[in-house]
Amino acid sequence: MPALTFPATPRYQVPPPTSHNLEWAHLQIIDLSQADTPDGRAHLAKQVRDAMVTTGFFYVINHGYTPEENSRITDIADVPFERVSLEEKQVYDSQPKVTGSYQGYKLRSYWHIENGVRDQIESYNMNRDLNKREHPEALRPFLPEIAEFARFNHFQVLHPVLRLMALGLELPENYLVDIHNFYSKGETYVRLMKYYPRTDEDEERSKNVWLKGHTDFGSVTILWSQPISALQILSPDGKWRWIKHLDNALVINAGDCLEFLSGGFYKATIHRVVQPPPDQRQYNRLGLFYFALPDDDVKLDPIMESPVLQREGIHDRFRLHNVETVAVEDWRKARTAAYGQSNLTTGAQAGTEEEVLNGVTVKHYT
Repeated sequence: MPALTFPATPRYQVPPPTSHNLEWAHLQIIDLSQADTPDGRAHLAKQVRDAMVTTGFFYVINHGYTPEENSRITDIADVPFERVSLEEKQVYDSQPKVTGSYQGYKLRSYWHIENGVRDQIESYNMNRDLNKREHPEALRPFLPEIAEFARFNHFQVLHPVLRLMALGLELPENYLVDIHNFYSKGETYVRLMKYYPRTDEDEERSKNVWLKGHTDFGSVTILWSQPISALQILSPDGKWRWIKHLDNALVINAGDCLEFLSGGFYKATIHRVVQPPPDQRQYNRLGLFYFALPDDDVKLDPIMESPVLQREGIHDRFRLHNVETVAVEDWRKARTAAYGQSNLTTGAQAGTEEEVLNGVTVKHYT
């Protein structure tokens, strides 16, 4: 039987990790290979719960995606940026402020960062069901591989992690899995993202911040670790700490939807992107993500049947603001349309700016 052949594309030259000794965040490392047994899942669930109520981030290793597969999907991730013209990119512009969706391109200079500085970040976003829309011509030969990448993220990473999170809330294992269906109406998507170096003037005017501190609007974010150091998390002690690269590892964090559903027990974690350390500033930063959201029709009410929430108490942000709870679709569209486009006001908390979406205050950290 002949060997499988894949369409050719230039190899992406992965930059070396930084040699600088940065102030790294200390994150739990979850060995997903241990999730195959009930005892293993019980052990990992405790680790995940501990991570989610402290730093809000954790690594996943031994997930089953090989370094060779990782290298190949990284090569493919560069295609929509280096092999598609600006004119064709504009055809597939997602127009997030109008559509409330990132499906397609988010072009450079769309987001306002600070003091008139615009972003130098480009992303191409694909619903997990790649057949929902057309894609740039150069990317079409690679769609079968991207589709498999989406399915791997969903079934081999997202669902196992959601089972651990459900166990951490003392819920049936599949409680959260059952509201994160692959084939239901929803916005869960693959993001390919490229960050480009900025001018010294832009760095000075934005205080070296590329994306302000924020929370993700979905439930779980899966970031495939890459060597350019730029991601920082806001630690419980109020300090920004760097996320260290681990080869072929995943970096997992919670977003707004999971915070709503867990009554604030699992908090949406605050993170930002800043200028890389000096020995990496000449490189572009290529990233692969899987942004997971519950099904569009899920109401973002706290899961009252969780024994953990009954013991620990419930923080219902919608009720706190005396507004009606919205569904996932309403929340994601509001956050997407507003991000980088809103006129933010100075927040009550030092170092924050605010906006109100669906009656709920959303903070951004400067």
